Amino acid sequence: MKICFVCQGNIIRSPLAENMFRHLAEEAGLSGKYQLESAGTSAYHVGQAPDKRMRQAAAEHGFHYTGRARQFWREDLDKYDLILVMDQNNRRILESMVQNSPQKNKIHMLREFDAQGSGDLDVPDPYYGGVEGFEATFQIVTRSCEGLLEALESGRFTP
Repeated sequence: MKICFVCQGNIIRSPLAENMFRHLAEEAGLSGKYQLESAGTSAYHVGQAPDKRMRQAAAEHGFHYTGRARQFWREDLDKYDLILVMDQNNRRILESMVQNSPQKNKIHMLREFDAQGSGDLDVPDPYYGGVEGFEATFQIVTRSCEGLLEALESGRFTP
């Protein structure tokens, strides 16, 4: 299954989600079952490494990751089986690229799978905030990725 995680710049939330889901799948003995990537709806940070503040927050939990930002393209709507966006704004951007129902049906909010989600489906973007925002985002993405993997593996969710 090919999955893409999408946020605005592809330097904070989506690379964290891509790498967290990969880590959880590997821990569950599912290496290779999922092909994972991440992308941004904007070109602001193309080629850049993930934000060092997010990587530092993750490292405080013993989680280390790398990557390079890339932009999401219209062709990606056909490339992936499942596209998980971090917030409503990025969902609207992707939906504006959609050309048919199968493409639209691939797009979901990552927080749909957050066991502690309280109706707010946006993963907050901590870019302009302090350390506590990066920690909160790390926790939300971790819970959401755990829920996504469980939903996929149990058959409760099939894209």
